[in-house]
Amino acid sequence: MKPELSVVIPVYNEEAGLGNLFARLYPAMDKLGIPYELVFINDGSRDNSVAILAEQYRKRPDVTRVVLFNGNYGQHMAILAGFEQTRGEIVITLDADLQNPPEEIHKLVAKMREGYDYVGSIRRKRQDSAWRTYASKAMNRLRERITNIHITDQGNMLRAYGRNVIDLVNQCAEVNTFVPALAYKFSRKPTEIVVEHEERAAGESKYSLYSLIRLNFDLMTGFSLVPLQIFSLLGITMSLLSALLVLFLLVRRFILGAEAEGVFTLFAIAFFFMGVILFGIGLVGEYVGRIYQQVRARPRYVVQTVLQGMPAAEAGADEVEKRHVVR
Repeated sequence: MKPELSVVIPVYNEEAGLGNLFARLYPAMDKLGIPYELVFINDGSRDNSVAILAEQYRKRPDVTRVVLFNGNYGQHMAILAGFEQTRGEIVITLDADLQNPPEEIHKLVAKMREGYDYVGSIRRKRQDSAWRTYASKAMNRLRERITNIHITDQGNMLRAYGRNVIDLVNQCAEVNTFVPALAYKFSRKPTEIVVEHEERAAGESKYSLYSLIRLNFDLMTGFSLVPLQIFSLLGITMSLLSALLVLFLLVRRFILGAEAEGVFTLFAIAFFFMGVILFGIGLVGEYVGRIYQQVRARPRYVVQTVLQGMPAAEAGADEVEKRHVVR
């Protein structure tokens, strides 16, 4: 039977928490009373996650599918691979760390049935550290101004997508992207709801400060030219100010004659301009780098095998070696 609901769950080094996830996720899904499938994507885990996922597949092959990458390609590539495997009319993304309770899934399903094709979620009371909460909110505001994408809580992956949105996302071949923002661009009727949020059940966050910065760079450069336009305007403004400064110094020299005062001020101004120029070059480099990655046309990820549609007794860890698919 074709599932009505698909849940995509990226997994990366989550062996400590997968047992708790299964114990809560499957009962919550069974309680919905609709045909569903759970698509787990192992993103090159180096711990025992693969064996645990294979074991869970043996227990529930009727609703479980496992996609195994041959390496680590990142959360958003894992989600895109999961999207390609889904068959449901409603697709929900869920993190494996239980910060988003599986019991909240029914709220997104109910909202989708009201006619929306994209349902984001806002964490009611975030359990993250203070610095991470503040940094996330600041980046959300900056990102919204630059990209005009209205996502209140971009760090929350508990989201629902209609099949029309999923089909459009699957047609894209972007090397670097931010899935919620990409789906938001394609949606006809988006909305958001408030959901509960819990502390990570086990393990540690896979997003370092550097990873968060990289993610926001990808988001802003992937969905807007505003950063380049800002530097174009800044360059014009600086050129005008520099011309006025040269004119002022020239007039001052004719009136007062040669003088040594203000040398350090000029150095400070020069260093400031050089800093802005270097930052601008780096920003242009971000865009050029994205173009370079795209034109190489290398696979975004490599699927080593997919555990699906086979009798429970045949599904084991040895299936990892059976086939390769590139995207």
